[in-house]
Amino acid sequence: MEVKDIMAEPLVIDKSDTISHALDVMEKKGIRRLLVKHDDKLLGILTMRNLTKELGTRKKGSKPASSLHVATAISDNYVKVLPDTKVTDAITLMVKNGGVVVVMENDRILGVVTPNEILKNNNFKGYAGEIMQKNPIVAGPADRVSHVRRLMLDNNIGRIPIVEDDKLVGMVTEKDIANAMRAFRDLVEGGKQESRIKNLIVEDIMKMGVKTVYTNTLTTDAAKIMLEQNLGALPVMNLDGHMVGLITRRSIIRGMVQ
Repeated sequence: MEVKDIMAEPLVIDKSDTISHALDVMEKKGIRRLLVKHDDKLLGILTMRNLTKELGTRKKGSKPASSLHVATAISDNYVKVLPDTKVTDAITLMVKNGGVVVVMENDRILGVVTPNEILKNNNFKGYAGEIMQKNPIVAGPADRVSHVRRLMLDNNIGRIPIVEDDKLVGMVTEKDIANAMRAFRDLVEGGKQESRIKNLIVEDIMKMGVKTVYTNTLTTDAAKIMLEQNLGALPVMNLDGHMVGLITRRSIIRGMVQ
């Protein structure tokens, strides 16, 4: 199987578009990244992690997301391949480089391969407990959102389970952080932002009723849940109901390579 057989249609934004517009597109399409072009040339990729970083930085002062441009948050975390590249080679590149695969020919963008496309087109062996990330970083509902944002950026992760009294009570993703930072910039006056942001806590933005799987859940079933519910990860529970790990789209793909 070649990448042209599984690639998705690329969603593209111009570098001059605003971050606010980019977030709206991502929300509407239910995606986490956009390709960035200008004058028909691929400049890079815009991810939810880029936006989480950009919207939380003090360097941009108190500007709302509608005044910040996509060009300020572009990443080069992608790999170019030809349409006849084998899917197995694309998976190896994805694991090695941590980004996504952009399918191009003669400088023309044909498609993109993300973890989603890999999960849709492959069968997986084993169980969630075998490939999960053990002892994931967690936070509490009373922690500051700024602290959780820093944890995500420092550890290059897209989500953090929220635990209270040793029980899983919620999940915060980089999307939640980016949307919170966007709303904060839009609603709070510039001079008050630095002091007010300290009062924004995880409980204000976390998602509750988190979908979970067990250590003995088949990897194929975990992948199916992620695709059907558009989830980037699932907490993994033991039979006693305690969280023991986190299975992500990329951990499944790493398991395939191994």
